[in-house]
Amino acid sequence: MTSSPTKILYIDMDNVLVDFASGIASLEPNIVEQYRGRLDEVPGIFSLMKPLPGAIEAYHQLSAIFDTYILSTAPWLNSSAWSDKNEWVRNNLGDDGPAHKRLILSHHKHLNAGDFLVDDRKANGADRFEGELIEFGTSRWPDWPAVTAYLIGKL
Repeated sequence: MTSSPTKILYIDMDNVLVDFASGIASLEPNIVEQYRGRLDEVPGIFSLMKPLPGAIEAYHQLSAIFDTYILSTAPWLNSSAWSDKNEWVRNNLGDDGPAHKRLILSHHKHLNAGDFLVDDRKANGADRFEGELIEFGTSRWPDWPAVTAYLIGKL
């Protein structure tokens, strides 16, 4: 009996693995005011963010059974975001994979071939992803336990 190929899973970072609001909460009020409406451009903000509840555990559990990649977008006008996201992955996901070697930063998520994409928005090509888009934070998939149970059920 031949085994079927491992399914490919992509997981977004911001508001999926990472609590974006925790980074904003770490900023001084004058910085929040200065960057109002474009907080993702604050230098270093992505290094201040904490994991969402259950995200780290879900990533490790799913990485054991899926070919898992982190597929995120970084703002063009914040060059530190690119390196901060890499460091976040290294610091929070460790050597599982190793995860930092599975980090893809793209504004064109639909160009990645795979089975599933867990993302909180349909932006940056997520709405055109050819596999199944799992909209994190919706009533169907409100949190990591719901997403994990669904994905494991798809095997």
